[in-house]
Amino acid sequence: MIAEDEPALRDVLTDLIGNEDHLELVGAAGDAEQAIQIGRQKRPDVALVDVRMPGGGGPRVAREMRLYCPRTRVVALSAFDDRSTVLEMLQSGAVGYLVKGASGAEIVDAIGLSARGQSSLSPQVTGEVIKELVGQLQLRDHEAQVRRRRVDLMRRVVQNEGMEMAFQPIVDLRNGQRVGFEALARFGGRPTRPPDRWFAEAAEIGLRANLELAAARVALSHIARLPADVYLSVNLSPETAMSSEFLHLLSETPLERVVFELSEHLPVADYDVLNQALGQLRARGGRLAIDDAGAGFASLQHILRLSPDIIKLDITLTKGVDSDQARRALAFALTSFASEIGADIVAEGIETLEEVEALRGLGVTYGQGFYLGYPGPLSMESPSAGGATESGSLIEPELPFG
Repeated sequence: MIAEDEPALRDVLTDLIGNEDHLELVGAAGDAEQAIQIGRQKRPDVALVDVRMPGGGGPRVAREMRLYCPRTRVVALSAFDDRSTVLEMLQSGAVGYLVKGASGAEIVDAIGLSARGQSSLSPQVTGEVIKELVGQLQLRDHEAQVRRRRVDLMRRVVQNEGMEMAFQPIVDLRNGQRVGFEALARFGGRPTRPPDRWFAEAAEIGLRANLELAAARVALSHIARLPADVYLSVNLSPETAMSSEFLHLLSETPLERVVFELSEHLPVADYDVLNQALGQLRARGGRLAIDDAGAGFASLQHILRLSPDIIKLDITLTKGVDSDQARRALAFALTSFASEIGADIVAEGIETLEEVEALRGLGVTYGQGFYLGYPGPLSMESPSAGGATESGSLIEPELPFG
């Protein structure tokens, strides 16, 4: 088949093929749409296709042939010999590329090579295209190697190699007593990057649930070291919470002092399925917290659809709440709403005494943040005032309670 929008050149190609005893012309098209129709009807062995013609050009014809006529070998015929045009055709599925001006013998030879499953490129483009293709292959190989290394590294981390837990206290703002700890994963391997980046990369390679569940297991292994009246808060994505592996984790873990936090920043694919999983969590004594509330619309959806036991105010509401009327108003609204549904409020990211006093005035009962205690290893030794020790042990904050 021939696809060429210039009538004179189409006639020349028709005559050329007609003079070859071993070639049969099954159709001649003047644009891409007609070429696709002829191709689907006649299913030629070879399609000689102009790159720039109406209806989407040679790239569209090549893509459609690859989809509907996979045995048709497309040879591009073009006045353009620049690298980008050649690569566009080859990436679309062409197996050959001839620059207009090629001799009749070269065209016939290219048709024959293509019919036998071989490639044919004009000498004008061969060198540059081969360099580009080699470069692309090298890049893909490099990307594949990087991915393999990332997967291997992540699998080692999932097997608890290089993962540790830091614990940040959650404090009763009325009296300064610690009521819980949030477990925060820390990674010591190379390359060095923040925890959220580790979880994001795990998601990119399909291992987010594995990494989250591994972190949850490490965190839960420390619960016996906590006082009997203190709970442990563990982070999970909604996707992980809906997994069968999470349900298995629930079945093997005492949950009376465990809170699972779901972030506002990750979507929920099916609230009904998620509520079923959370029903099993609650049946075993566990509780649910919605993290980052107020940071976006999704958190309000989570609250309305999931009926959490704890609502955690995002740092964007807490920061400067003592001096920002809008933040105070929204924090008060969420606190009032939490009271109506019987949920506790925890303000995150508290960094100043003024923020503590403002939050207490709004009716916020609990809080966490650097002012109340830095994340660090668990230490049940007698605390002293002033925040965290140099070693990172968790100790009581110095606050004007009472």
